[in-house]
Amino acid sequence: MPRHYAIVPAAGSGARFGAQMPKQYLPIAGKPLIYHTLSALCRCERIDRVWVVLSPDDEVWRKHDWTSLGPKLETVFCGGATRAESVANGLLAAETAAADDDWMLVHDAARPCLTQAMLAALCDELADDAVGGILAVPVADTLKRADAGQRVAATEPRDGLWQAQTPQMFRYGVLLRALAEHPGVTDEAGAIEAAGLKPRLVQADTTNLKVTYPTDLRLAELILQGRGE
Repeated sequence: MPRHYAIVPAAGSGARFGAQMPKQYLPIAGKPLIYHTLSALCRCERIDRVWVVLSPDDEVWRKHDWTSLGPKLETVFCGGATRAESVANGLLAAETAAADDDWMLVHDAARPCLTQAMLAALCDELADDAVGGILAVPVADTLKRADAGQRVAATEPRDGLWQAQTPQMFRYGVLLRALAEHPGVTDEAGAIEAAGLKPRLVQADTTNLKVTYPTDLRLAELILQGRGE
């Protein structure tokens, strides 16, 4: 039976957030943001190992105690200049453990509200899928395309549009090759699509938000506190 592994690329600086330290270390519900992200993956019974991919010059990680996350967690200081490079380096770090047919879940460091139910849905729906897929939500808001002057140029139909989330789950060997051949993508599904395959969309919900701006941090904290986490 294929095994399940996870990679969390966490080498970014979080420049859009505007904080003095990488946003993954900002406090949320009494712990660093990334703690909640890693905890969700480490608690999942189906996932055998979790690699967190950090920048080679990351000094903040060592200032915290991560032992409560348990033995599944492995730390590698091989993050790259882009997300795709960090994930590719993480996949290489996992090559001694992962077989080509094993599942690899790639999850954003800044998505701390992932639930066990979402992970179960992803693994269950993709168990026999030939390609793999991603968590996502159908777009609910009206979409406007802006012109150069930041005025509305057009209203875009939202039928069939989904907002991509993570984890994104693909076979180890397929993902490794796709990222090597298509390194300019912004997510793993993009590399799989560029390789000519069609990832499946597995519906999650909007609580699986990515912390990008300061208001998102407070919203994520409220979600976690509402769950008693």
